[in-house]
Amino acid sequence: MSDSLQKKIKEFPLKPGVYIMHDEEGKVIYVGKAKFLKKRVSSYFRHKSFASPRLRHLVNAIEDITFIRTESEAEALIVEAKLIKRYKPFYNIELKMGDRYPFVKITDERFPKMVITRHREKDGATYIGPFVSAGEIRNLLRLVQRYFPLRSCHKDFDLSANCRPCLNYEIGRCLGPCCSKCTYSEYRERTDDVILLLKGQSADLIERLRKRMESAARAMAFEEAAHHRDSIRAIWKMNRRKVSAIMSVDLDMDTWQILTDLQKMLALKTIPWRIDGFDISHTSGKETYGVAVVFEQGLPNPSLYRRFKILETEGVDDFRSIHELVKRRYNRCLQGDEPFPQLVLIDGGPIQLSFALEALHELSINDLAVISLAKREEEIYLPGKKDPLKLPDDSEVLRLLQRIRNESHRFAIDTHRSKRIRRLSRTVLLEIPGVGRHLAALLLSEFGSVRDLMTQSKEELTRIKGIGPILAETIWRYLKEGDDPKDDKE
Repeated sequence: MSDSLQKKIKEFPLKPGVYIMHDEEGKVIYVGKAKFLKKRVSSYFRHKSFASPRLRHLVNAIEDITFIRTESEAEALIVEAKLIKRYKPFYNIELKMGDRYPFVKITDERFPKMVITRHREKDGATYIGPFVSAGEIRNLLRLVQRYFPLRSCHKDFDLSANCRPCLNYEIGRCLGPCCSKCTYSEYRERTDDVILLLKGQSADLIERLRKRMESAARAMAFEEAAHHRDSIRAIWKMNRRKVSAIMSVDLDMDTWQILTDLQKMLALKTIPWRIDGFDISHTSGKETYGVAVVFEQGLPNPSLYRRFKILETEGVDDFRSIHELVKRRYNRCLQGDEPFPQLVLIDGGPIQLSFALEALHELSINDLAVISLAKREEEIYLPGKKDPLKLPDDSEVLRLLQRIRNESHRFAIDTHRSKRIRRLSRTVLLEIPGVGRHLAALLLSEFGSVRDLMTQSKEELTRIKGIGPILAETIWRYLKEGDDPKDDKE
């Protein structure tokens, strides 16, 4: 292993992700996933010889390794599968032949069964997964079998027959649909519970169970209410252990093609699975906020959005604010708190781009792809290139970049507005000249909240006893501009 590659691997995070191995021509020869990227990749180079000739040849052919940080092992397996199908690396065997990860199948029958399978078919059944490991499925199945059991038999149903239910019914592991011990609607309700649980929609399932528990308690069916209570507790316990981790939505081919085209256009080593978008927002030069939005698989992931109050830059200076924002964001990434993207999109032109690049250079991050998108002409600026890139208006790549840019702009404005509204509480109303505690209480009593108060006209404010046209003007300007009108005169 070369010194440069050894140094590069030492900087890999102890986080989940996918690693991509390249040969001397830059071709992808192997893709793998890991719970801890640094440990997994380092393990390839700890031994001088391997029992497997295939593994020896792989290690000898490695010239470079890149990685994609993910939030979980579940996400890593999805990225791994997509990249293997995209690049068809020589040393990957299993995923080139088909999906190897297990799914849970809810059969398309009047009274469905639950089956574990590694192949999805077009048979009308509901497939949930793939799951990271068989261990995760076992944990979920224990929960299902105890609290939400479906039938496991292969009987042909004759609901008119007078039959005796099997042992599973007697021990509470089946509702007994074969012997009319439950109705069709009751069984479908149980099936829907299982689907919600397997899809990770625990909040919806718990709410359903809570309503049933309360209904059973009112009907004095205390044993049934206790069962629902125990089910809720078991789900809470499972969520605390973070057992369930699946990615059920596949990346559609159109989005895959767009990301592939973006990769070719920017000459990226890997598909830009994760893209960060940055923007700045400020009002009246008082406070400035910066935001980072995250798009994964071409779609926004609001759970990864981040807000930053600009602290070091004085006044209205978008350029230095971008510098501070980018530096603080990726300093967190270096510390392992946030994953690195494959592409960074700055809202602005060449100057904003240069300040972002300077921030990355100060952090010694030189291999992160960065571009900027200017609003007026929709031109794309690339590092080291004087002339911007102009894509056709109907370009799907341009539309994706515009969606990211527009989302960062929306989030920046919403951030500034929410921060301002949060400050405008009753205490802040008292800072308005002429507004005392009694008048502040009247305003909030009449209009409900500061948010609603901000939407009122000056004429509406004068309806409050004690507020004349001049005071209404003062209150209105304060709420609209977040500023004391006296300050404008000094």
